[in-house]
Amino acid sequence: MIVPVILSGGSGTRLWPLSRSSYPKQFLSIDGRHSLLQATALRVAGKPFAPVIAITNEEQRFLLAHHLLGVGCPARKILLEPIGRNTAPAAAAAALFLSSADDAVLLVVPADHVIADPAAFRRAVETGVPHAEAGRLVTFGVRPTRAHTGYGYIEAGPALAPGGASAVARFIEKPEISAAERFVSGGVHLWNSGIFLFQARAFLAELERHAPEIVAACRGAVAAGRHDGDFIRLDKAAFEKSPALSIDYAVMERTEAAAVVPVDIGWSDVGSWSALWEIGRKDDAGNVADGDAVLHETRNTYIRSEGPLVTAIGVADMVIVATEDAVLVAPKDRAEDVRHVVARLKSAGRSEPDTHRLVHRPWGSYRTISLGDRFQVKEIIVKPGASLSLQMHHHRAEHWVVVQGTAEVTRGDEVSILHENQSAFIPLGTRHRLANPGKFDLRLIEVQSGSYLGEDDIVRFEDNYGRVG
Repeated sequence: MIVPVILSGGSGTRLWPLSRSSYPKQFLSIDGRHSLLQATALRVAGKPFAPVIAITNEEQRFLLAHHLLGVGCPARKILLEPIGRNTAPAAAAAALFLSSADDAVLLVVPADHVIADPAAFRRAVETGVPHAEAGRLVTFGVRPTRAHTGYGYIEAGPALAPGGASAVARFIEKPEISAAERFVSGGVHLWNSGIFLFQARAFLAELERHAPEIVAACRGAVAAGRHDGDFIRLDKAAFEKSPALSIDYAVMERTEAAAVVPVDIGWSDVGSWSALWEIGRKDDAGNVADGDAVLHETRNTYIRSEGPLVTAIGVADMVIVATEDAVLVAPKDRAEDVRHVVARLKSAGRSEPDTHRLVHRPWGSYRTISLGDRFQVKEIIVKPGASLSLQMHHHRAEHWVVVQGTAEVTRGDEVSILHENQSAFIPLGTRHRLANPGKFDLRLIEVQSGSYLGEDDIVRFEDNYGRVG
């Protein structure tokens, strides 16, 4: 069996304002049906694939598990990185977790890529399996469709038996346009997809040879890791000793065992808003519009609205993205510069780089409706059978009004049941808990008042999700 390893640890600033650190792009839907993570999981579901191993961070663990369950692809295990260390340590941790299965073949895939032809992708993986079983470290090179300067390139070398793959002559970093044009016309260079296939033991052996400090750190992190249901928390003290290196830098560019399978699979790393325009369905004027948008004499423009009506008149080659709390307008050829805006927002201490108004939690979600001086209004949704932590606040009181469903409210030593149109007041400093004992979503309005309303004013005493402290 092939064990898919889904890497899902990115913070996702290149698609801001839709993608944010608390809800990065792998959780976004591009096709209107599945998130990028879900589409990735579905591509590697069923024979010849084993259940996936996913790698993410503490903050995104329940969101990731929820997305996988949503398409019937629960993870075999979810490894939690205590700190980001790039793709080589992540893959090493997965390989060490599977080290008892010496013949395990790992398919390492990013969670946030688009592949338009999943059947062709599966055929390419099958082509690579014999080479992986022979000890090769296989990557997949996308046949370039244009001279792209935002991708790395792979130069294919001599063909390998049993066919369908070649040795890797060299890896090339993002080139200048003149070099990219030569690569495309020459026919031997491929875009580096960042997808890998190898035996766990072969990868670890090459990593031990070229970056032994990564193996040592990850071995300690896995050995001292704590099992928590479907999650394995890698040991922080050990894991943070690992260098932060990609699989390419740590191994593929140094090993003599690298092989590449050329593919035509409709691949995109969705690395910018202009990339979404490239792969989107265009109208007769070359526009891609998603959401509530009205265009007049507009061409070659990407428009996306997550709520408000967006209108565009007489513009060309632009990106226009609107969410509940932010609007991005940029020329398409400068879409990747959004990172500079995100950096300025972060330095100003603003919340927009990190969170949406809609915030997901393991028990459900909340949306900020209004925020002012000493007050905040939220809509809270609690999933059936779920509950918030037993907690208290030093600086705010809360008033809950049930809009839909049934609420179990703990307030001090008192436990009561509230139905629609009933309410409860939680005084400042009172221990309290909100739970949904029903079979349907609980929806309520929360009004907070006090001198400080930040999310860090929470003291947790009990929690079903390991967040006490």
